[in-house]
Amino acid sequence: MYISKKFIPSLFTILNAFCGFLSIINSSEGDYITAALFIVFATLFDAVDGLAARLTDSSSEFGVELDSLSDVISFGAAPSFLIYSVYLKELGDIGIVISSLLMVFAALRLARFNIQLVGFDKDKFNGLPAPMSALTVVSYILFYHDKIFSPKLSETVLTVLALLLPFLMVSKIKYESLPKPSLHSVKKNPIVYIIVLIAAVIVIATGGEGSFTFCIFYIFSGIIVSLKNILFKKHKFSEEDNLDDHLDLKKMK
Repeated sequence: MYISKKFIPSLFTILNAFCGFLSIINSSEGDYITAALFIVFATLFDAVDGLAARLTDSSSEFGVELDSLSDVISFGAAPSFLIYSVYLKELGDIGIVISSLLMVFAALRLARFNIQLVGFDKDKFNGLPAPMSALTVVSYILFYHDKIFSPKLSETVLTVLALLLPFLMVSKIKYESLPKPSLHSVKKNPIVYIIVLIAAVIVIATGGEGSFTFCIFYIFSGIIVSLKNILFKKHKFSEEDNLDDHLDLKKMK
């Protein structure tokens, strides 16, 4: 049976959504570690479907829409239900509202991404990517929750993540996308590749524990760069205003 090459990326996208569904099932059964791992698997399939689309030259609007729908399941609904099941269900109705924010704002972020997308690749994202938001929750639950921090502190961290990550997803903070592997890309963005390589070494050396640290580093890197750009623009506008005032004074003389 002949299978069109255009279906190959979509197959990985569907596997992404299926992993999100399996994560929800395992969360409902109280197996939070397996639920978290299925979200990790979903991120791998999410990365592979984009690579497959480029290799087969089969990027399409259909693929973009299917990818976003799958991402809402795996990086919106699945981490929302996981963080609800792990702790927020103890807060009753308030817990339901707080935990739902990850899903709702992931959907809003992905819808905005689709209407802003020009072509099929972007160098920068407006707002924290949904997969990174999900990985932040997952890496914390896998390696820190009830393992390193006290139960009270762990509960506080989960609540903060459930409130902060949705806001970052719909913010206008710009985040760098991971560069596509190529010799030209390495020459153009050597620092980015060095950071990614260091992060990979740390994650492997720490048995995965360093993944949460990398997620936090990525989150704050976007915030710091955005603040720097805002301050730079204000300084630039201030200099331009001073120059205009100086020219106006000269004309008056």
